[in-house]
Amino acid sequence: MSVVPSRFIYLCLHFLVLYFQLQESQQSSADFRIYIENHTRNPDDLSRKQIRIYQLYSHTTGKHVQILGKKVNANGDDGALLVVETETFGSHIRIKGKESEYYICMNKNGKIVGKLNGRNQECVFVEEFLENNYTALVSAKYKGWYLGFNRKGRPKKGSRTTQTQQEVHFMKRHPKGKVDPLEEFRFTTVTKRTRRARRLKQNPETN
Repeated sequence: MSVVPSRFIYLCLHFLVLYFQLQESQQSSADFRIYIENHTRNPDDLSRKQIRIYQLYSHTTGKHVQILGKKVNANGDDGALLVVETETFGSHIRIKGKESEYYICMNKNGKIVGKLNGRNQECVFVEEFLENNYTALVSAKYKGWYLGFNRKGRPKKGSRTTQTQQEVHFMKRHPKGKVDPLEEFRFTTVTKRTRRARRLKQNPETN
């Protein structure tokens, strides 16, 4: 007779353990959901940014984009460095001059201006990778409006740009003296001739 009550008590305890585990799991899921919402709700949060430094070569002018305070143009010489802040999720970026520390922004009229505070959504651009190996930068706030420069290096109004225009095509270039990380891992075909050349280079006294 003592077997039935003890088994009943065991089952009750087992169900209680399962119940508390379920409650704890639901609480953890809720906490995680709140954490994600709190950390992704504000698109201007810069806490998860990745920093890159490169030059932005303009297809139109043959020179580089530079930010001179409130003025932005594409007449910069080799060495006009930009600091590009990339969001962890997606291809949304903010671009500022390494020396001036002003950000490239596009206002509601489509005008390109430099701003010291880049947290505004007007200073966010989306990278679009094109088939010709160039990159286009479209405003994240004003859809279809691109960062572009005319042949004199002056900014074009966003409302007058399209992705197919050369004025909005740019190429990323590494700073002078810096090597593209991919270049360091370039594969080469090893032949008998290359092996012999390496041996002769290592032991020049043998000849």
